[in-house]
Amino acid sequence: MACRAALAAWKSSSRVRYRWPSSAAPVCRVHALVAYVSPAVGERWSQPQFVPNKRWWGSAEICTSTRVEQQDHGESIAPLKRHSLLEPGQVSPRLEVPLHIPRPPYVGSIKPPSYAEQVQIQDLAGIAGMRAAGELAARVLKFAGTLVKPGVTTDEIDKAVHQTIIDAGAYPSPLGYGSFPKSVATSVNECICHGIPDSRPLQDGDIINVDVTVYLNGYHGDTSETFICGTVDSDVKQFVEVTRDCLNTAIAICGPGVYFREIGNIINDIADIHNYNVVEQFVGHGVGSIFHSAPSILHYRNYKPGRMVVGQTFTIEPMLTMGSIQPVRWDDQWTVVTKDGSLSAQFEHTVLITKNGAEVLTQSTSIEGEE
Repeated sequence: MACRAALAAWKSSSRVRYRWPSSAAPVCRVHALVAYVSPAVGERWSQPQFVPNKRWWGSAEICTSTRVEQQDHGESIAPLKRHSLLEPGQVSPRLEVPLHIPRPPYVGSIKPPSYAEQVQIQDLAGIAGMRAAGELAARVLKFAGTLVKPGVTTDEIDKAVHQTIIDAGAYPSPLGYGSFPKSVATSVNECICHGIPDSRPLQDGDIINVDVTVYLNGYHGDTSETFICGTVDSDVKQFVEVTRDCLNTAIAICGPGVYFREIGNIINDIADIHNYNVVEQFVGHGVGSIFHSAPSILHYRNYKPGRMVVGQTFTIEPMLTMGSIQPVRWDDQWTVVTKDGSLSAQFEHTVLITKNGAEVLTQSTSIEGEE
């Protein structure tokens, strides 16, 4: 009874009506600073660990922990799902962007920009700029989704996305972000994030996250979606839809004065109900005229301080796995896969905090009508 009362109070205070899946009952969570054991690495901490790492890891997420293993070529890992483990393909030369298109300030440097501690609060001009960038990113992502078919290579998706972005007068934000060589990130099956498009053809039954960020008139719009290629089993389809639900439910609780930690709490609760796991090492971030900035948005249960304020723009981008959350980094220094080969899915939106809640800046409003 105490558990149900606490849950009811939380739902009331968060100003959102969350409908629990009919197949599962709410699970009571005690949010206290207690010792626990990480199932991924077997380490014992006195409280949830958050180790800021000032080195940025990619075009969409930052790495908040040093517990990312380097690929071990001598280690043989059997995948938990019915797919072949990914192997690096051939990466084609970097695509060019017309000189008249404005570039983000980090382009031209071999190192990613330093982590920006400032919180990005948009004025009226900034909100207009972010809406335009978000709308373009959503449109490009929807187009990329139409390309996901068996036999299509991720390199072909990158080329098409690149051309669409520059045709709109924008710059593909990942291109030239540190050493990232492509205009979009494509993360297939067990790839958690930062997959580099290459010569590998998509196969029937694959899942692929396409992560699109555009730089338009001085503002970044950042979004991603996990698409299903061909036909997948029902358990894989459910996994992808639950990950989508994690994002949508997290956005629904956002608003002025809400603690950022509530994002991770509700995502972790939903994942627990379905026996999925939440990746901890990569998080969301502030976004605006700066690609990545404070605050860091943790998608797992945490006790971090900090509240949302009107005008803030940031991403929410939960990454779930069907198995291990321990990431392993390939030798390309970008591609991150699950240690056990289990599937990973991710969804992402850029949101704006308004007086009445949150506005999704990267929401495609024409999907239903066009399909």
